[in-house]
Amino acid sequence: MSTTALNTTARNTAPDPLAEPWRPAEFEARLRAVGEERYHDSHPFNLRMHSGDLSQDELRRWIVNRFHYQRHIPVKDALITAKLDTPVLRRMWLRRITDHDGQQDREGGLDRWLRLGEAAGLPRETLLAGDGVLPGVRLAVDGYVNFCRLRTPLEAVAASLTELSAPDLMRTRIEAFQRHYRWIEPQGLAYFRTRVSQGRRDSREALDLVLDWARSREDQERALAALRFKCDVLWSLLDAVDQAGRREQG
Repeated sequence: MSTTALNTTARNTAPDPLAEPWRPAEFEARLRAVGEERYHDSHPFNLRMHSGDLSQDELRRWIVNRFHYQRHIPVKDALITAKLDTPVLRRMWLRRITDHDGQQDREGGLDRWLRLGEAAGLPRETLLAGDGVLPGVRLAVDGYVNFCRLRTPLEAVAASLTELSAPDLMRTRIEAFQRHYRWIEPQGLAYFRTRVSQGRRDSREALDLVLDWARSREDQERALAALRFKCDVLWSLLDAVDQAGRREQG
């Protein structure tokens, strides 16, 4: 997806404020359909990854660039937490930050991703330096962080609902790495294994909030647009990584 498309995807035609809201079951079905149609599991780069067709250099490039996204997840979650107006909601969302940052050094999702890099032959200093992060990846990640900073709590939470599709992707990825990329040390897959259960829990919590908050058709449409935007962010990230590999081969 082009940068222009990414920047405009959330600015769809204004929702009709007079339209009747969908019933909760239909609204949930529409949210899930966005992931089924637009989630990045069907991106050509992911399909190649899961078929075992990536070279070591391609896989390492993805690990480096995806880490740039991973390290900004706690940042966007901090921005969402600041928008929540009750202690219960803030505690719930703060747990996501702890899941990624850990409660101390050498734990949490970010450290597990660094260990994935090490298992693939990438020193953690390489990932932390970020020198190999592509401009298109930086733009996509900045766009998502700014979306969570500037949009409503409903839209920011709805954008996180790509997690509805994440557990299945993580299971597929674990199987693919074990089968096709045995040069990566098995302990490096801990991030994927952890996100199966965490993603299921996080998506259920976020979905409950979106279903509760989006009572009007206008709000429901905005939630759907937010989720489409997030899908486009993830797709654009892979576009950048995939195109960089093709340029190198050419």
